[in-house]
Amino acid sequence: MSDSYKSDLLLVAVTLLAAVSWIFSKEAILLMPPLLFMALRFLVAGGFLALFAWPSLVRLSSDQFKRGIGVGLVFGVAMSFWVMGLFHGTSMGEGAFLTSLGVVIVPIIARLVFKEAQPASTWLAIPVAIAGLALLSLKNGFKPEAGQIFFVVAATIFALYFTLNTRAANQRTTINRKGESVEKHRIPALPLTAIALLTVGLLTLIESLLMEPWQPTFSNPPPLLIWWVLASAIVGTAGRFLVQTYAQSLSTHSHGAVILVLEPVWVSLFAAGWFGETMAPMQLAGCGLIFAALIVNRWNALSRALRASLRKGKAY
Repeated sequence: MSDSYKSDLLLVAVTLLAAVSWIFSKEAILLMPPLLFMALRFLVAGGFLALFAWPSLVRLSSDQFKRGIGVGLVFGVAMSFWVMGLFHGTSMGEGAFLTSLGVVIVPIIARLVFKEAQPASTWLAIPVAIAGLALLSLKNGFKPEAGQIFFVVAATIFALYFTLNTRAANQRTTINRKGESVEKHRIPALPLTAIALLTVGLLTLIESLLMEPWQPTFSNPPPLLIWWVLASAIVGTAGRFLVQTYAQSLSTHSHGAVILVLEPVWVSLFAAGWFGETMAPMQLAGCGLIFAALIVNRWNALSRALRASLRKGKAY
């Protein structure tokens, strides 16, 4: 099997790990405060990855550390809104599709904040995504639920995180205030991920200290709680990022991003099987439009992947 096919299969596994992580997280926050859960989840996951990344971490410059922490702070704010959406939301499947809007918003952030040119497919995807979002909130007469608002805000901040993370992970040249060209060295994926996860853990720990009661959780912890936290941290967070980093190292093709849009589909299926969740026809239509927007947004990568598959088929 070629490295490209291995990469594709591993990325499918990443979407499954991400979807399973929604189940672990939902079970955990039913038993403990949501921000405290995020703190424990990301501190354990970040510490686990830091063990593997230690040789690379000690070689990073102060500028690389600062940029990695900056990425983690934005990621932490996004994850704080995400877990509050999961805590207040009534449908995990719906929440997954709303969160996936971040994929559509990424090019908008890149264009508005960093002046990066974007393909026409990006601007075609936006009205489709907005239509899907409208259908999801129509059941309340255009009065979105608290969980929906948290998920949409999280998706917007995730878009900024994705952009900053990509810039931190790649070599680039910037112009400083004196007009001089400055080389920004890339941060390797594993130490960057470890720094980001640990930063998320510390940020949500501070938030939890300020806003949540800890005594009920630690005075009489439910027996299954530690297992949900460990499963979410090791499998759903550290494991997911390790597999994704390895998969991306096997192939230089960008069509892997298309595979990642499967995550909300898996979440919906798992939520239906695990929690017995269902969606009204209007909600399904809204999720369908959001999924269509994701495909339109990634159409260039998808078309390249299809052409590559056809060429391989003809070669055989």
